[in-house]
Amino acid sequence: MKLTKKIHACVRLEKDGRTLVIDPGGFCEEDAAVGAEAILVTHEHADHFNEARLRAALDADPATEIWTLKSVADKISSAFPGRVHTVGHGDTFEAAGFDIQVHGELHAVIHPDIPRITNVGYLIDHGRVFHPGDAFTVPDQPVETLLVPVMAPWNKIAEVIDYLREVGPQRAYDIHDALLTDLAWPIYEGQIGALGGTDNLRLTPEEYATL
Repeated sequence: MKLTKKIHACVRLEKDGRTLVIDPGGFCEEDAAVGAEAILVTHEHADHFNEARLRAALDADPATEIWTLKSVADKISSAFPGRVHTVGHGDTFEAAGFDIQVHGELHAVIHPDIPRITNVGYLIDHGRVFHPGDAFTVPDQPVETLLVPVMAPWNKIAEVIDYLREVGPQRAYDIHDALLTDLAWPIYEGQIGALGGTDNLRLTPEEYATL
């Protein structure tokens, strides 16, 4: 499996000539999802869900389909009739040749005064990759590669470290990182790498790893 990092929380997975993209939001490249057979969206926030990015992919290929939770599906299903599938915690399905399990229900707390929205994470191919969206969801099975959200309004570095320890993946790649400056990267990488209990790795946009 080839994992390509896109800007912020978006990643591209390729296997056996088929492509899956997760969270092509407003921060990522305009063509981040173009060429994907399947697109997964974790929640409705603009840095994860962007209709223009989705439209670019679906216009480019009439076979491209989207899987997402109800709050997002309600916003876009009329624009893409028959191509948007609603999923929730506990669901399993196949998309672009990948086996996918849905984990989680709620976005992490930003502030007690801000109502929590729904959020789901996607476990790919029986634990080979897990994308949690904007949450610290822990799947009920081992995870080989965790895509760990390193910087957000809803987290702090101590929580990121504890999340890595709790999931206990073989390796972790940083996502949700568009707001980090070059000055911050050495601090985050040093502390998470030293204390997280696993190999914590960074890919710059368009870099890839073979899993």
